[in-house]
Amino acid sequence: MTPTPRPTQIKLQTQSRCLELSYSDDEKYPLSYEFLRVLSPSAEVRGHGKPVLQTGKKDVIITNLEPAGNYALKITYNDGHDSGLYTWEYLYDLCCNQEEYWRDYLLQLETASASREA
Repeated sequence: MTPTPRPTQIKLQTQSRCLELSYSDDEKYPLSYEFLRVLSPSAEVRGHGKPVLQTGKKDVIITNLEPAGNYALKITYNDGHDSGLYTWEYLYDLCCNQEEYWRDYLLQLETASASREA
């Protein structure tokens, strides 16, 4: 089994509001702040097996980013959310499956008659 790649570079792009993860010169993934927030690995979002749909997070901002040991990132958002560790494995999964996860999220919002707007 191949180990999960670890990003070689992590950039917080404040203007485009993306966290850019680079794994090589030709493998870079921008993950929007909103995408990361609504798919947080925290128990608050994951809901202990019953996920809690996150709404109104379109304008969320990452206010702090710090390493958690050698295996994850801890992300703090301006809405006060700061629980859940984004492991290298989870981040790489988000990068590789971003379109599918985003489409799924938008469908959940539509089904719940909820909004991305605050």
